[in-house]
Amino acid sequence: MTVTIGPSSSSSPSPSPSTTEPGASRPKRGATASRDGTGPVRHSRRTKALVLGGVVFFTLYSLAPVWWLIVSATKNQSDLYTTNGLWFSDLHFTDNLKALFTYQDGIFLKWLWNTLYYGVVGTAGMTLVCVACGYGLAMYQFRGRGVLMGCIIGSFLVPHALLTIPSFLLFTDLRIVDTPSAIIVPSLFNAFSVYLAKVYAEGAIPPELLEAARIDGAGEYRIFFTVGARLMSTGAATIFLLGFVGSWNSFFGPLVFLRTPEKWTVMVGLYSWLKVKVDTSADLTGMVVVGSLLSLIPMVILMISMQRFWRSGVTLGSIK
Repeated sequence: MTVTIGPSSSSSPSPSPSTTEPGASRPKRGATASRDGTGPVRHSRRTKALVLGGVVFFTLYSLAPVWWLIVSATKNQSDLYTTNGLWFSDLHFTDNLKALFTYQDGIFLKWLWNTLYYGVVGTAGMTLVCVACGYGLAMYQFRGRGVLMGCIIGSFLVPHALLTIPSFLLFTDLRIVDTPSAIIVPSLFNAFSVYLAKVYAEGAIPPELLEAARIDGAGEYRIFFTVGARLMSTGAATIFLLGFVGSWNSFFGPLVFLRTPEKWTVMVGLYSWLKVKVDTSADLTGMVVVGSLLSLIPMVILMISMQRFWRSGVTLGSIK
């Protein structure tokens, strides 16, 4: 008696669905898959040329002023007006630096320090206040929350210059005009940064994580500083950068609230040197150009040092 144990050994296994035949067509280089998956989408040469041309144009448009600043900083006073503005002449950069740092007993270094001090202290305080406010608006439910958020958004429509005279009268009564407090205190509050922190907190902080921390016995302040603030580090870095750039480039506030030249910022100080050409026969344009170039260095250092926060924030959403 013959017993059949299994299928005949002569039957060949069916080919795997994932096996790719040698003759199968593959998408060509430069082609991307279409949305419906029916085939590759080919970009025409005209589209590529337009995109590349636009990128090159905007790159040159952005870098041209910086290039002019670098070139002009290496020229003396006469070459600054008589030679090509986009190319070098005789190098006098060392002499220009010496003149910049020794003019009026090195007051430019004092302006540089004042600007750095006002920016770091005011922006650090503003970042802490705005992150805390945004965290509270995003994570807590309370009466009047919608009205408060509407007032914050509505404050975007109020021009900052409109508050100058009331602020000056208030600071005069508080006797803080011509002091660092007149620059630092107004920079501690920024409605746009509060809104930015709220939006970021809603997407970066899971409410379940806060509930778990409360169940474990953590208080609200501890939850904010150990959980919420760490998850909002990328948003806080963005708020700090925007605030510091705004404080560094601030001109109208220091011009109104500061009287003593030793307390001025870089922007107000360089503006005063430009006025010297109008009021007297002296021409300090060369030192203004060199000072403007040096004032860009802190911005470049800040951008490079804070790249890791943005890189981690971009890749945060791809990790589950």
